[in-house]
Amino acid sequence: MAELIVALDVPDRGEAVSKVKSIGEGVGFYKIGLELFAAEGPDVVKAVKDLGKKVFLDLKLHDIPRTVERAVRSCARLGVDMLTVHSSGGNAMMRAAASAAAEFGTSAPKVLAVTVLTSMDEQDLRDIGVSGRTPAEQVRAAAFLAVSSGVDGLVCSPREVGALSAALKKGTLFVTPGVRPAGAALGDQKRVATPAEAVRDGATHLVVGRPVLAAEDPAAAAKAILAEIGA
Repeated sequence: MAELIVALDVPDRGEAVSKVKSIGEGVGFYKIGLELFAAEGPDVVKAVKDLGKKVFLDLKLHDIPRTVERAVRSCARLGVDMLTVHSSGGNAMMRAAASAAAEFGTSAPKVLAVTVLTSMDEQDLRDIGVSGRTPAEQVRAAAFLAVSSGVDGLVCSPREVGALSAALKKGTLFVTPGVRPAGAALGDQKRVATPAEAVRDGATHLVVGRPVLAAEDPAAAAKAILAEIGA
C-alpha cells in the first residue's frame, strides 16, 4: 500500500509544527526540504520526530563520495527515515551513500536517488547539455545507474514510475512528487499525475505539498488523498 508524505514546504519550525498538528493522526510521514532545513537545521527534524512522525529529509546530496558519505552518516544520526542524493553524482557517490546508511542497521535511513527534477522538461535538459534524450529517457538511464549502485529507491515523476516499476527489481522504492489531486493547480510542476494514477503505476510513496498545506482544512485534504489511494 502506498504511503502519503506531506511536504513541509514552509519557512520555519513554528509553522512546520503547526501544520503537522493541524493535519493530525491521518498522516505519519513528512518531507523536510532545503528551505526549512536551511532555516532551522537539525532542530526541525527533532521537532517533527518528537511528534511521532517519520521524516523524509530531501537535501539532494551531491558532492564527492567522501563528503556525501559523511553527510549521510550525519543525517542518519538525526533519525531520519529517508534521504535523497542526486543520481548525477555518479556511481561512486551513490555507493558511498548506500554504504554509509547501511552502517546503521535496522535504523538505517532509506537512500533515494533523484533522477530528473519534476520541474524539468526536454528544453530544460537541453539547456544543461543533455541533448537527444527526453525526460523519460534520462530518468530511465539515471534510474538503472542508481539501483545498480545500491540505493533503496528513486525519486521520479509519476509519469515515469510505471515503466520503471516494471523494469527494476522488486522492492525498489518509488517516491513520486508532482502528485496533484484532480483539479488542483500545477504550480511549478510539469510532469504530474493524480494520486490514484501514481499508485496504479507503482508509486510506493506520494509526496504532496500545496494541495494539503494550502487547503482550508489540511486534515480533510490529506484524508481525501488517502481515500483516493485506498490507504
